[in-house]
Parts: sequence; C-alpha cells; structure tokens
Amino acid sequence: MRRTVFPHKLLPWLLLAPQLAITLIFFYWPAAQAFRQSMLREDAFGLKTTFVGLANFRKVLADPAYLNALQVTVLFSALVAFFAMGIALFLAVQAEKVIRGKGFYRTLMIWPYAVAPAVAGMLWLFMFNPSFGTLAWPLRQMGVNWNPLLNSTHAMILVVAAAVWKQISYNFLFFVAGLQAIPRSLIEAAAIDGASRRHAFWTIVFPLLTPTTFFLLVVNTVYALFDTFGIIHAVTGGGPGKATETLVYKVYNDGFVNLIMGDSAAQSVILMVIVILLTAFQFRYIERRVHYG
Repeated sequence: MRRTVFPHKLLPWLLLAPQLAITLIFFYWPAAQAFRQSMLREDAFGLKTTFVGLANFRKVLADPAYLNALQVTVLFSALVAFFAMGIALFLAVQAEKVIRGKGFYRTLMIWPYAVAPAVAGMLWLFMFNPSFGTLAWPLRQMGVNWNPLLNSTHAMILVVAAAVWKQISYNFLFFVAGLQAIPRSLIEAAAIDGASRRHAFWTIVFPLLTPTTFFLLVVNTVYALFDTFGIIHAVTGGGPGKATETLVYKVYNDGFVNLIMGDSAAQSVILMVIVILLTAFQFRYIERRVHYG
C-alpha cells in the first residue's frame, strides 16, 4: 500500500483548513455557546445574567411539558423512520421490476426530495384541510370527522405523513443503488434452486442491503429529530395541545418565542447528547448485525 507524500509539511494542513474552519465555526463554536448559555439565567427584561450552573437542566428535566415533548419525539421519530424506509424499500424493489420507462419512473420518485420541508408541510395541510382539502372530503364521506387542527391523533398522522413523503425519495435513491449492487447471479441461482421471490428477498437481497439499511436508519433518525422542524412549524405549530411538539420545536418555542434562553439552551444541549448517544448505540449494537459481504 503506497503512502501519499506531500512535498511540503504545510500543504496537508492547508488542504484540511477549509473543512476544519467550517467544523469549528458551524459546530464546535455554536455547541460551546449553547453549553455556556445553558448555565446562565436572564431576568425578565434581559438586562441581567446570572450563573446558575446545572439549575436549568434540573428545571427542564422536571418539566412535564418537556417530558411530553420527549414522548412525542420518540413516537414521531420511530414512525417516520419506519414508514419512510419501509415504503422506499418497497418502491425500490418494484422499480427494479419495471422494464420500460425505468429511468422516467425513478426520476418521478426523486422529485419530492427537492421540495423544502415547509412547502411539503403546506402541501399536505392544503390537501387535508378539514374545510376545503381535496383528500379530507373523502374522509368525511366515509364518516371520519377529520380535523388535524383539533384532534391530536389526526395532527400526528398528518405531520408523520408529510415527513415520510418528504424523505421517501432520499431513501429510494440509496435502496435502488443497493439493489443494483447485488449480483444478479445470486438471485438467479436462488430461482433455479426453487426459492420464491419472497424467500429470495428475505434470505439473499435484504441481508445484502443491511449496510444501506443501517446507514439510512442513522440518517432517518437524525432527519426526524431535526429536519422535520419546518414541517411541524408549517402544519401544526406543535399543536393541538402540544400533541406534535417535538424536542427541536420546543427548543425553538422556548428560545425564540418565549425568550427563555437558559432553558432553551439546556434543551439544545440535552438534544445534542441524545443524538450522540443514539448514534453511538446504533453503531455499537445495531452495526453488529450488518453484513458487508
């Protein structure tokens, strides 16, 4: 294995400097500022700042509203990750069966990913608006009193559906790439041995897709925790009755709406720790079951 030798010792650092600068400015510096702010408390007028140590963390962790946001986040993230990955895998498998117009079909599947989260949320809100929504009318005809503005279950279904629809295209791309990397000879050999398509999928195809599935599990978890803020803000605003208020939305609500900067900063630090621990857990335990071939 050949080693890369640079003509000057300063050159590697110059090549790394842009990435290091971006990481320091946009990750470490904001994280340090959030941690510092989480140990401070301002008066009602924002004129005096007092160091309170871990008091903000104790207050946040004892707040029933924060514990409710934690429960909502766990449910919301699990539903989004499961359905976004499951539907994308199904569509990717079906796309591999299409012979004519396969490229056009794949292109149509990719388009939703170009839509901004807030726009995606508004599209679904218009379609399922209880007064004039095109898809709310059939629900009313079937006797379903659909109203995501008042019913917490309906609101959760709506934001999950919008978040899943937005993320399916991203997952679809990776699953298609993973399916194309699987040798056709393995599937043909299984067919010759008499294995059905379903049996071949679960015993050959899906195990070979586990690296892609693991990668998407991490990405979808982070997506559900952070990138769905625009959808929730546009569709429900965390309501009704905080039924769709996730952790990241509560950080925004307490910090930018209610101006409780200490509590908001403490929540952001806790959320960062949760994401780090969750990602570490996924790499430590779930990756053991990943087959890299």
